[in-house]
Amino acid sequence: MAKRPSTVEVVARYNVSPPPVSAPPTSLSLTFFDIPWLFFSASQPLFFYEYPYPTSHFLSITLPTLVHSLSLTLQHFFALAGTLKWPPDSFTPLIVYNEGNYVSLVVAESKGDFFHFSGNHQRCVNDFYPLLPQLPSRASKSKQEIPLLSAQITIFSNFGICIGFAYHHVVADGRTFNSFIKTWASLFRDPSFSIKSALPFYDRTVIKDTYGLESIFSNDWSNRKSSQEMVIGGDTRVNLSDMVRATFLMCPGDMEKIKQWIVARCKLKNRLQPPCLTPSNLTCAFVWVCLIKAQKKVNGKLFGKNLSYFGFNAGGITRLDYPVSTSYFGNCIGFARSMAIQHELCGEDGIIVAANAIGNRVKELDEAVLEGAENWISDWEVFYGSEPHVMVAGSPKLDFYETDFGWGRPTKIEEISIDNANAISFTESRYVKGGIEVGLALAKAKMDAFASFFTQGLKLIK
Repeated sequence: MAKRPSTVEVVARYNVSPPPVSAPPTSLSLTFFDIPWLFFSASQPLFFYEYPYPTSHFLSITLPTLVHSLSLTLQHFFALAGTLKWPPDSFTPLIVYNEGNYVSLVVAESKGDFFHFSGNHQRCVNDFYPLLPQLPSRASKSKQEIPLLSAQITIFSNFGICIGFAYHHVVADGRTFNSFIKTWASLFRDPSFSIKSALPFYDRTVIKDTYGLESIFSNDWSNRKSSQEMVIGGDTRVNLSDMVRATFLMCPGDMEKIKQWIVARCKLKNRLQPPCLTPSNLTCAFVWVCLIKAQKKVNGKLFGKNLSYFGFNAGGITRLDYPVSTSYFGNCIGFARSMAIQHELCGEDGIIVAANAIGNRVKELDEAVLEGAENWISDWEVFYGSEPHVMVAGSPKLDFYETDFGWGRPTKIEEISIDNANAISFTESRYVKGGIEVGLALAKAKMDAFASFFTQGLKLIK
């Protein structure tokens, strides 16, 4: 696989604020749904759009409207222009917005191949980093605050553009970010667009801390050696130079085949079938098994009866026993992990083992999403300290491919933060209704092995 040049040239920088005196000074305390995200690195989504115009056209015609509509969007999503700020008397920061706060926007031009970047095939992960904006993860001693969101627009003259973001998950979950970017797209298409029916809802009192989780998580945070560092939930020792990125598609027909195979196999062996055999859970189970098999092939062995962990997030709005508006600004998702013995995942019924582990955990979450939540942070320390583990970022329910600025739907969406986290990304399919795009970033040998198990596995399931 030939490496492609991916350097960019910065052509403009903007500090984009809400329109003057349009957003109130605000201080938001972190809820127990927010605090655990202090331990994780920023999300880094990239949105690729076809744009068959030269750079000069973009800079003179399109860019001014993009900047203006971003400002209008921040009038409503003003907390994203704010900072994470540490008060002098507290280890736990606040989300603070004041007049004059802004989102840093970089505009750059790339000579790279747009269709190479926006494909599904294997590409070097390092090529993508010039498309990402910078976002500090640590407060300086002189200024105890960090920005929460930055953006970069990269032009591939006559071919396309890439809109890249970096945002700290502590300020917003995928649902909130999805609302933000869709509002920006709508206001770009039509500055008179009204979002009154979906205005961000900032009242933090709707989140009821009946289990005392805020205090537990705040103590976990304050006990850290450096309480002002965004602790990365991943491995900073990963050698990115040997890693490639690729996307695999799970079609509805593939999911149904896996489901029917599981049902038939359980009936044949007189076993109870796994619960919650949803398309997403079936995809998780199949990908988990393929990854463990790839690990075994590359390493030549597994660690016997050692556990493998599969982590994912669970939406809280539909699972809490009290109402929370779908336009609530902030995080409202729970943490979950499933576990299974490694050699069982590689066995002939490995998919059933994985589906059981995931399905039973989802069933528990449906019944009580906050059960055991006091162990979220300690559980994740075990999770990230294990090898191998897999984490899912994103959700196909968020329909990011419906984000249309007027140039059509995105050609491709990538999540770059998975590189250092042994994570996979889930997005709804761009081209197949009901399908799921699975994004991976793996060492080249492991990616080749995974691709083989993924492709052959779908062929063998009948």
